[in-house]
Amino acid sequence: MELRRDARSGELQYRRKATGTKDETAGAEDDNRATLRVGVNLVEVNCMVLRADGTPVRDLRREDFRLLEDGVPQIAEHFDASSEAASVALVMDASPSVLRDIGEMKAAARTLARELDDQDEVAVVSFDTDAYLLLSFSSDRAALEKAIERVNVARGPTSKRGSNIYEAMYLVAQELFRGRKGRKAIVLLTDGQDSGLGLDWSAESAQPRVGDASGRLTFEDVTRALASAGVEVEAVSTRPRPKAMTDEWLAEHRSEMLVATKARELEMPHYTLYLAELVRRAGGQIYFLRELETLSAIYRRIAENLRVQYTLGYYPSAKTGKRGWRMLQVEVPGRTGVHVVHRVTYYVAGTP
Repeated sequence: MELRRDARSGELQYRRKATGTKDETAGAEDDNRATLRVGVNLVEVNCMVLRADGTPVRDLRREDFRLLEDGVPQIAEHFDASSEAASVALVMDASPSVLRDIGEMKAAARTLARELDDQDEVAVVSFDTDAYLLLSFSSDRAALEKAIERVNVARGPTSKRGSNIYEAMYLVAQELFRGRKGRKAIVLLTDGQDSGLGLDWSAESAQPRVGDASGRLTFEDVTRALASAGVEVEAVSTRPRPKAMTDEWLAEHRSEMLVATKARELEMPHYTLYLAELVRRAGGQIYFLRELETLSAIYRRIAENLRVQYTLGYYPSAKTGKRGWRMLQVEVPGRTGVHVVHRVTYYVAGTP
């Protein structure tokens, strides 16, 4: 891929390579140029409405919801109660440091395929230092089975021992989800230890460097791409859950950057915090494989969540030309004892 940062806006612009791309690399499509840009396009917000016991509320209509952007009420022009097909990209870390049991991973992927609705379309991507597109979005379950079987830890030259997690996620957002509507999700399996972006405890490591025109990909660029495309991330970490990273802690910090001094003092690894930060910005949930559930059970839960989602789409009524992050809020005013799970932010790249 070819990246260039606009000197005026600071936005990363993405250009597909016209020649020399690998057949199985995320990036081998027809369009030769794509720029990360949203402007006043339809903003889609996927959400679940849950009762106190965690069971979903399924009988809601468009008029039951209240949607706000930066505190300003918005009009939902589009509404779907999980009747339209979902687009789900299964993105699997195939670096040797992660996959202790390739059989368990493949069995879990098959479980996800069985649990999804027949109309849902699934894509399969594996990655180490490179990203490999094994299946474009398809509802053909036989093709999906073949793609899952092709996931191989030993893929590529033996010297390729890295794990470029966030580069793979960026490519998936740019290549696979561009132009797709409705419910969109990435199911990511990884240990969170990225080799490519140089992330550390410094907030500057996640941001573009001032005056850097080299097109270096950053964590900020990745989250902007996912948020702009409206793709939620269901991340499954193969590492143990940090003791302090409870669901309650994540909920309390859902409106602020997770990689911070206080989290470091609580002995949370920064690579796990970046994975949780990716989920916080894109929406979705982080799971930990080494807890009580098996990987297949986690994938089954993810499929169940996708089946009970509502999708609200709106055209922003305020500050549509101004670049930056927007805060989202979804409420169901007429229902007591329920809470809404949704992404809390999205990104507007603005106009060049």
